[in-house]
Amino acid sequence: MNAPRILDLFCGEGGAAMGYHRAGFEVVGVDINPRALRRYPFETIHADALDVLADSRFVAGFDAVHASAPCQAYSVTRHTHGHIHPDLIDPVREGLVAAGLPYVIENVPGAPLRDPLLLCGSMFDLGAIDTDGTRLRLQRHRLFESNVFLFGPGTACRHDTQVEVGGVYGGGSSPRRPGSGHGGYSPGKHTAARLIGADWMTLRGLAQSIPPAYTDFVGSQLLDRLGISSLDGAA
Repeated sequence: MNAPRILDLFCGEGGAAMGYHRAGFEVVGVDINPRALRRYPFETIHADALDVLADSRFVAGFDAVHASAPCQAYSVTRHTHGHIHPDLIDPVREGLVAAGLPYVIENVPGAPLRDPLLLCGSMFDLGAIDTDGTRLRLQRHRLFESNVFLFGPGTACRHDTQVEVGGVYGGGSSPRRPGSGHGGYSPGKHTAARLIGADWMTLRGLAQSIPPAYTDFVGSQLLDRLGISSLDGAA
């Protein structure tokens, strides 16, 4: 049996892709950034994601579509700079609805998603031991909208104040410790990669990625919707 195929739009360096692969999908990534695609672990297409989504005959060759539109327009950091970032959620949703396939739109809290599922690193016990022996947990809230009902993992966020948050941000590592900044201390690349669960990425890619654990969980639900066991689809 051939594995079901998922189109990964705005794919970056492949955090979402790896989760879907582990769930049992064959993944094809689309991104306009060739540097990101060099790190992507699966088949890639260098193109504008909206242009690819508009090609109905091409998209019809897939079983599902995932889209992680750029989040900067909705991020809590949007007020810290003067850049204007595109708001792509509405055109992405319109294209996905027109495609008629099961879809997932992922973005940060604050993005205008409809009835989204919120996932947090603490729901999957994501964490790492830092170079100095400090235990870190990954928080990283992300929202998932879908035209397939998505249920949560059965556990709420467990933000234990006794365990330090390890953030993975675009600015790189920081020597900060608890109480010195919003979102937690930002470790170096090696620890950041273990927090996210993606050792093939650059630090920039890690900062923008979804932990594969999230889309492994979501992807298993998509497979159920398609009537395919995750074990049947797995490579």
